[in-house]
Amino acid sequence: MSQISKATNYTLTNFNKVRIVMVSTTEPGNIGAAARAMKNMSLSRLYLINPSNYPSAVATARASGADDVLSNSIICKSLEEALEGVHLVIGASARQRNIKWRQLDVIDTCKEIQAITSKEGQEVAIIFGTENSGLTNEELDLCSILMTIPGNPEYFSLNVASAIQVFAYQNYVSSVKDKFDNSGNELASFDDQDSFYKHLEQALDHLEYFDNKKPKSLLMRRLRRLFARSSLEKEEVAILRGILNKINPFNKLD
Repeated sequence: MSQISKATNYTLTNFNKVRIVMVSTTEPGNIGAAARAMKNMSLSRLYLINPSNYPSAVATARASGADDVLSNSIICKSLEEALEGVHLVIGASARQRNIKWRQLDVIDTCKEIQAITSKEGQEVAIIFGTENSGLTNEELDLCSILMTIPGNPEYFSLNVASAIQVFAYQNYVSSVKDKFDNSGNELASFDDQDSFYKHLEQALDHLEYFDNKKPKSLLMRRLRRLFARSSLEKEEVAILRGILNKINPFNKLD
């Protein structure tokens, strides 16, 4: 499996310019789970509007090591307080609404965030509502964009912490310039591959594999195409040649 490169480069998006705002959360475990989701995706600024039963050992346990996100969270008495200094306000909703807000899915929303936070001093807030009813229309009135997360139209009941995880992941992916290190070992040269194909043909001859139903020219063409698709590495060709040598040592004069 490909690994994320340690030398990953980021675009101009600054994760510290993104606030996660949770409104009137009733289950402290959701706050802890949200903190964990945020830290996994390099987000750290958590704002809590009138949370119930918080601080809480349950939240700390669910944070699973993201205690710093919890301890640095800012508790506010109103949504307006949490939005001070923000340049773009985004409201998260599980459903489309037939009113005036500009509506984007989570992917396009993150592109919008990129555009805003690439400018110096500009911050973004993403608001997540209560577990039972989400954001009220009055809370959405403070938003410029309504963000939706696509899902099964027959059943869509996304937990608020899960919604934050989906957003945080997409925001991270949208922010990463060079995602993975897919570099491999040295590829086999043309000469290495050509010798391998000749050796393979010789070994199949030795096994008397070819016949009228399996003409040599057609079968070898197909085998070349098969191995060509795998972009053979030098070490891999050496392994295959070693196997073929156990069948029939290669004789370049054949």
